Amino acid sequence: MSAPVLVFDIETVPDVAGLRLLNDIGPEVPDEAVVELSERDFQPLHLHRVVAIGCLMRTGERFRIRCLGEPGDDEGALIQEFFDIVEKTTPQLVSWNGGGFDLQVLHYRALVNRVRAARYWETGENRQEFRWNNYLGRYHTRHLDLMDLLALYTPRASARLDDLARLCGFPGKLGMDGSQVWEAYRQGRLPEIRAYCETDIANTYLVYCRFQLFRGMWTPDEYDAELRAFRHHLESLDGTHWPEFLGRWQDER
Repeated sequence: MSAPVLVFDIETVPDVAGLRLLNDIGPEVPDEAVVELSERDFQPLHLHRVVAIGCLMRTGERFRIRCLGEPGDDEGALIQEFFDIVEKTTPQLVSWNGGGFDLQVLHYRALVNRVRAARYWETGENRQEFRWNNYLGRYHTRHLDLMDLLALYTPRASARLDDLARLCGFPGKLGMDGSQVWEAYRQGRLPEIRAYCETDIANTYLVYCRFQLFRGMWTPDEYDAELRAFRHHLESLDGTHWPEFLGRWQDER
């Protein structure tokens, strides 16, 4: 039996409490001013606080797509739930730039929040098959960072998920992009952030399906059947973002 596929994506905001601590900034300074005082347009990865983790699980004939937890859940609980899924299912991880951002952020924030993730860190000490193929090796396949792999591990050749998804006839990003998450979070729009995160992982899964066709893992008929099954699943989901997503999903070229 093949491993379940777990497509994932995270959304983050600046860790204001961490910025206050490291820069000795008191509570009298508003949060937005704390971020501005850091004089960085993009915070170091250890100063990104995780506010949403989107997961799409494909197991057998079933799909499940959701953001972990509930809006406003503790960061540590969200991260622990993600690594608990890895612990229980040993999935095939799939991401877009997960090796260059998402997993690095999760590593740092897991340390901050006392998270445990034994299976994720396995490199062969307890399970021999992980010696040559684990989640940590850049050139291993238990984690497929599609952006990194398709660029042949050359950062200057990397493509944006939105660009490639739309070029393939898929919907692309809806509602916002990563640069707008902090402002949306400040405005109390966390449900919108979670919806955006879910559509991002849906785009990533569609690109993964095209990659499976490209590398000969699926026949054209199998690829078409998978896309039909995925579309049917999305049609059954609640949320105003899914009708918009489906409406932008163009016919195959």
